[in-house]
Amino acid sequence: MSAAQLPENVSAAGPAIILVEPQLGENIGMVARAMANFGLSELRLVNPRDGWPSEKARAAASRADHVIDAVTVFGDLASAVADLNFVFATTARERDGFKAVRGPVEAGRALRARQASGQRTGILFGRERFGLYNDEVGLADEIVTFPVDPGFSSLNIAQAVLLMSYEWMKSGLEDETATNFSSPEMKPASKEELHGLFAYLEGALEARGYFRPAPKKPKMVDNLRAVLTRAGFAEPELKVLRGIISSLDRFSPAMPRGDGSPGDDPRRLPAAAKSRKTDQEG
Repeated sequence: MSAAQLPENVSAAGPAIILVEPQLGENIGMVARAMANFGLSELRLVNPRDGWPSEKARAAASRADHVIDAVTVFGDLASAVADLNFVFATTARERDGFKAVRGPVEAGRALRARQASGQRTGILFGRERFGLYNDEVGLADEIVTFPVDPGFSSLNIAQAVLLMSYEWMKSGLEDETATNFSSPEMKPASKEELHGLFAYLEGALEARGYFRPAPKKPKMVDNLRAVLTRAGFAEPELKVLRGIISSLDRFSPAMPRGDGSPGDDPRRLPAAAKSRKTDQEG
């Protein structure tokens, strides 16, 4: 696609991603995939080393074909940004000059605000090996840089695009901490339910002689209560625990669950119940 054939309604898809002299088709494809993950679709290439189109790029894009199909190729950077109103240049190096420098969060919000006002925006990314030249940064309005380790600041180009694409998407959410799905809502357990579970467990443990030696039982009970009666349990969670305890109480390795009804088989009865049954028979 030529520069004269820009995709329709690209302004609705967010800022254009502009890659200067990308070297590998695989990297371009991974950039396209990162863009598609976060709702960006306009990718511009300035003098890709291996030419365009690229089957390697399409394969690496992992079905982000709409981004690959809409790629525009330019002979120079000035032409690639000519129709844009505002451009960020990404760089990990400190530059001489007077351009404002922003972090990715602030840059994402700034792009969103300009988009809302009808401006066309872009984000400029440099070569895989050494980024952008100073004169190329000079064609941008502001700089965006990432809070990386100064001792290892080089980012893969797809990683850099992913970070900015994420910040762009996040800036448009009503709640920036929102996720696409969440954990199920569960009714918190009442204290009565918690205490009932503990009483049930204590009875099962008592029947099996867990509280030994006997003088240590009060402390052992206190420890169990501290674990099981804390705030935070939900009703369904207590049902799971009660089911586990019930299974341990009723079944044994000799006659496991699924082997028929436990009935009154003495091998499946807690020690206390066996004792009561013996007393009744006596």
